[in-house]
Amino acid sequence: MTFHSMWAELLPLGRSSASGGYRRFAWTGADLECRAWFKEQAETRGLAYEVDRNGNQWAWVGDPAAGDAVVTGSHLDSVPDGGAFDGPLGVVSSFAALDELRGRGVDFVKPLAIVNFGDEEGARFGLACVGSRLTAGQLSVENAHRLTDGDGVSLPQAMEAAGYDPDTIGADPERLARIGAFVELHVEQGRALDLSGDRVGIASAIWPHGRWRFDFRGEANHAGTTRLVDRRDPMLSYAETVLAARREAELAGAVATFGKIAVEPNGVNAIPSLVRGWLDSRAEDQASLDRVVGGIEKAAREYAQAHGIDLDVVRESFTPVVEFDHALRDELGRILGKDTDLTVPVLGTGAGHDAGILSGSVPTAMLFVRNPTGVSHSPAEFAAEDDCVAGVIALADVLEGLACT
Repeated sequence: MTFHSMWAELLPLGRSSASGGYRRFAWTGADLECRAWFKEQAETRGLAYEVDRNGNQWAWVGDPAAGDAVVTGSHLDSVPDGGAFDGPLGVVSSFAALDELRGRGVDFVKPLAIVNFGDEEGARFGLACVGSRLTAGQLSVENAHRLTDGDGVSLPQAMEAAGYDPDTIGADPERLARIGAFVELHVEQGRALDLSGDRVGIASAIWPHGRWRFDFRGEANHAGTTRLVDRRDPMLSYAETVLAARREAELAGAVATFGKIAVEPNGVNAIPSLVRGWLDSRAEDQASLDRVVGGIEKAAREYAQAHGIDLDVVRESFTPVVEFDHALRDELGRILGKDTDLTVPVLGTGAGHDAGILSGSVPTAMLFVRNPTGVSHSPAEFAAEDDCVAGVIALADVLEGLACT
C-alpha cells in the first residue's frame, strides 16, 4: 500500500463531523478502530503482531528476542479535536518506510519493529504517554490504577471494557533490553522547518515541561443579590493568574498555558465556589521553567489572598529536559547527509513524545516533518503530501542505515 492509500484509510477514524478534529481517546471506540487498522497493516505485510503487557501494539520483522532491534513508530490517539498528523504520521510513515525498504531489496541484519504506543496524549486520563511510561517504569502500577477519566472510569476498567487485561500492566525491562535504537518520526509542532525551507529535521532535545493544577476556593453565592464588596469570587483570582502566566512566560522566553478549567457549581447566575485551572508550562531549560512556574504561583497566591480565596497548587506531572542520544542523533545526520552537501537542521521542541520517555532506557532520536502552518493539536494541523513522502524516504534511509548494515 502507498502512503496515500494508508493515510486515506486512517483519516476518517475518530473524526468529528462538527469540528473536523479527532477524538481518538484511549480505549474508546475510535481508539479501538485505529488499533484494528494497525493490526491489519501488520498482518497484510506478514509481520509478527503482538500486544505487550501495557496495551502497546508491535509489528516485527525478524526475531524480537534476538536483541539490538531497531524500532520506529509513534501513537494513534489524539487530543480533543486534534489534528490528523500528530502521532499517526509517524505510524503511517513507519509502514510506508518498511515498504520502501522492501522495494529496495535490502537485507535486515537486525530485527525491526513498528510500534503504536497507547494513550500518548493523555486526553482521557490526564497523564501523557501512559503506554510508554508504564513500559519504562516511569508510572507505577498503583498510580496507573488511580487514573480516572471525567466520568470516573478508571484506567483498568477502561482497558477491561476494551477487551484488554489490566492485571498485566507494569514495567517491561525485558522488552526494552531488546531495543538497540528507537527513532520516532513526527510532524513538527512549530514553524522552524518552514522558516528554514527544509522538509525534514532532526530533534536535539525536548524542553522540560509539566502540568500543575491550581484550585481556587471561594464561596458560592447569588450573582444578582451579592454585593461586589461581599464576594469571595475565585474566578477573579484565576483570571488574574492567567494573565500573570502570560507575563512570566514572555519574560523568560518560555510558554505557559491555562487550557483547561472546571468551575463549581458552574451556574450562570451563581458566583463560583471553586475554580480549578490546569497550567501547562515549558521552557528551554530547568532554571527558566522553575522561574516561570514559581512566578505564576507567587502571583496566584497574592491575588488569592487579596480576594479572600484559598489556593492549593498541585504538580500533576513533570518531565525533565530530554537530550536525545548524541551518537544516534549524529548518525542520523550522517545517514541523511550522505552523498549530498546539504546539512539536515537540528532543532529542539517544546512538545513531549514517547521518544522522550524511552530516552532514559534506550538510545532514542526523532525526525520532524515540516508543518507550514506551525499549528498542532488543532484541525488546522497540516503537512503537505510531498513533505510527508520526503519524511518516509528519510525514515527509510535511517532504518536502512541502522538495521540493514
